[in-house]
Amino acid sequence: MLELHEPEGAFARIEGWLREHGFFAPGTEELVADLYLGYGLSQAIRRGGTPPPPEPCPALPLAACALAGAESGHARESGLSVGTWEATWPAAEYRGAVERVREAIARGDVYQVNLVQHLSAPFAGSAHGLASALAGLEPLHAEPFVGADWAVVSASPELFLSRRGRRLWTIPIKGTRPLGGADELAESEKDAAEHVMIVDLERNDLSRVCEPGSVRWPELMATQQLAGVEHMVSTVEGTLREDAGLAEILEATFPGGSVTGAPKIAAVDLIAELEPVGRGASMGALGRVWGNGDFDLVLTIRTFAVAEGRVHLWVGGGIVWDSDPEAEVEESWVKARPLLRALGSSVPVTTGMR
Repeated sequence: MLELHEPEGAFARIEGWLREHGFFAPGTEELVADLYLGYGLSQAIRRGGTPPPPEPCPALPLAACALAGAESGHARESGLSVGTWEATWPAAEYRGAVERVREAIARGDVYQVNLVQHLSAPFAGSAHGLASALAGLEPLHAEPFVGADWAVVSASPELFLSRRGRRLWTIPIKGTRPLGGADELAESEKDAAEHVMIVDLERNDLSRVCEPGSVRWPELMATQQLAGVEHMVSTVEGTLREDAGLAEILEATFPGGSVTGAPKIAAVDLIAELEPVGRGASMGALGRVWGNGDFDLVLTIRTFAVAEGRVHLWVGGGIVWDSDPEAEVEESWVKARPLLRALGSSVPVTTGMR
């Protein structure tokens, strides 16, 4: 397994490691590798001088790549035990951060910024047991990524990026309501504006590696039930340039716009200033790469990390000018509740949002 702990040059190192194992050569379609990319890789695109916040789960590497089927450090038993969840960010401080984002929007620094809350709890069991508990949410990539002393388990419903031949596409999610709220979501001007900003950002990202004029959006602002809630989704796709390799594609698109904001670099800098802890395994990507260069990567929203006897979860949402701080706090818990219920837990009492 390849584990990376520094963001600089990470994508090139991943592509190089895969090439060393025979990937990207004719007749290698049967080769498969699992790939995990942590949000910390976004440090490579930052321009601001604020240091990144401390990671709540320091055992995690920033990225890892392993040949599919490689031995892991965890057994496949199905049992698990989860203790009491604790929130890192008190609701009042989260509301204050929402106001800071609104001030930045008023100055013209950004148009939208995604803010993320962090929860953790004592944990005993296996990554595979955690994945089994989340299976009812129908994650896009249900298989855990398991290292020697850490694991990432995702219930993500959001596709970050897929490639088939020269077709490259992403399916961003922006806009959330509890189940049954699809009509309200479809009629929300605030959510529509927030969503279109990210679709435009994704269009721009894909255009950096696709043939000029080939990027389009065949589906725009459809509502779907995903991971126990209602979401607004779109599809953005393009035709890859013939010379675009894996590292160049990831450099152009990572991290996903729906978990950063717009403009992306300014949003990433502001996130580092405002969030009290790092995003760990969340807001990155997880999936598989095939020998011919095709891949499927989900965005690691609704994603857990397990290490050092604790389980970690990150949830959040996009902040725009007309965001209501209290409503943004509640939206993050709307996303968390189905995940915690699947584990027999509830939102921590300290949030006031059970």
